[in-house]
This record gives sequence, structure tokens and C-alpha cells, in this order.
Amino acid sequence: MNILILGAGGREHTFAYKVAQSKKCSQLFVAPGNAGTAKIAKNLQLDLNDFDAVAKLVLEKDIQMLIVGPEDPLVNGITDY
Repeated sequence: MNILILGAGGREHTFAYKVAQSKKCSQLFVAPGNAGTAKIAKNLQLDLNDFDAVAKLVLEKDIQMLIVGPEDPLVNGITDY
């Protein structure tokens, strides 16, 4: 399964660290990520509140699971998008 984690902090690094250990994870992407996530996943440059760009990325990379780390995209309605 291809998985995308949104965010760039320590919380997202911890998510990525554990998700990368799963045998069910085929490809792991973090947007925008940080130096730590770059070691265990592929970082992608993305504005977390540009939901059209997130949707496009999900389709392009065949993402089956999206994990949202920061509160900002949640408050702005990514779950409704």
C-alpha cells in the first residue's frame, strides 16, 4: 500500500518511522517532510493547505492511505475534501 503522511515535524517523523516498518507499506511519502523523514521515506514538496494539490498527488502516486499530522489542514477541512 502506498502511504502519504502530511507534515514536517517530529510527530510526522515518528509516524513515518513506524509506518515504514510495516510489511503492508509499499511506498512511503512525506509532504513536505524534513531531513529525518528523507532517510526513511520520499519527501515531496507540497502546500498542506492546497487540497487540490494534495488530491492530485494522491492520484498520481496511487496513495491508499493519507495520514494528516498537523492540525492546520484538519481545521481547514481536508477531511471534507
